[in-house]
Amino acid sequence: QLQLVESGGGLVQPGGSLRLSCAASGFDLRHYDMGWFRQTPGKEREGVSYINRSGDRTDYADSVKGRFIISRDNARNTVYLQMNSLSAEDTGVYYCARNQFLKQTMKAGDYDVWGQGTQVTVST
Repeated sequence: QLQLVESGGGLVQPGGSLRLSCAASGFDLRHYDMGWFRQTPGKEREGVSYINRSGDRTDYADSVKGRFIISRDNARNTVYLQMNSLSAEDTGVYYCARNQFLKQTMKAGDYDVWGQGTQVTVST
């Protein structure tokens, strides 16, 4: 069974940091590019970050560049998202997803396996 399970979300104060993890099972992560997305009520799911199979190419949404870092540990079948200098605008449900086309993209339609999401709330 193909599965992605996110963890690490929670409540954090503005300016704080969180590290999200995404554990994959049912497939070998090293064969797939991966991405992180987020969604807030009333808005479309937004691509946050992308990482290729080997981890040496990444991409970020302009809104998170310089603050978020995506990484992966293929031996552990896990992808990470380090989020720093968080603000209220970063609040949302964060999802990791498997890229089905092996191309650099942050379009949700290019991803075929999704986790259940983890809530990130940035608030005082």
